[in-house]
Amino acid sequence: MTVNLEVAEGIGTLRLDRPPMNALDIATQDRLKELAEEAARRDDVRAVVIYGGEKVFAAGADIKEMQNMDHTGMVLRARALQDSFTAVARIPKPVVAAVTGYALGGGCELALCADFRIVGDNAKLGQPEILLGLIPGAGGTQRLARLIGPSKAKDLIFTGRQVRAEEALALGLVDRVVPAAEVYEQAHAWAAKLAQGPAIALRAAKESIDTGLETDIVSSPGFRGDCVSWFSGVT
Repeated sequence: MTVNLEVAEGIGTLRLDRPPMNALDIATQDRLKELAEEAARRDDVRAVVIYGGEKVFAAGADIKEMQNMDHTGMVLRARALQDSFTAVARIPKPVVAAVTGYALGGGCELALCADFRIVGDNAKLGQPEILLGLIPGAGGTQRLARLIGPSKAKDLIFTGRQVRAEEALALGLVDRVVPAAEVYEQAHAWAAKLAQGPAIALRAAKESIDTGLETDIVSSPGFRGDCVSWFSGVT
């Protein structure tokens, strides 16, 4: 299998396993969606780590596979890819991306689906699609702009340039830079800490934040939810 779900002590690890670069071909996309939905359902999974292994997170779409598609096929697969990543973003539990090496194109967009990104000091991230005459097709134009702001997102998307770990941290693209050998260990520790928290409250907080980013503050469920919590004395 190109993606595996390994569960231990409340932590589900979604492990990409398509060497050498974890290119996101059709089979990998479909398997990722299937396992993300499984992780969302399972009561024994209280937090999730997305990990590509010691050398690389994911180097983007499978270009060779794309070259064999016509326009209709590309359109249909773009929607399927979006659905796959949306399934990861909608896991109603804390999700951390553990990134080593390259996270480019679809790989970067997959990392954006997590709540928190811990990367190795050898990491390189970017959205190089423009160099192929394309734009990010799996949420990069939307999630990246929401995370780091539209101006910084346009810089990365318009130029297609890659950024190393420290610049990614300065941009707000990642949350922590650690030695490459410690990436999974630290991501797992972060997930384990949150896995001990109140599952329902964490789910509500995540939903409120994510949904609130897509609407105005007064009508967002997060705003209404915060008011209910305040009046009921629940924090």
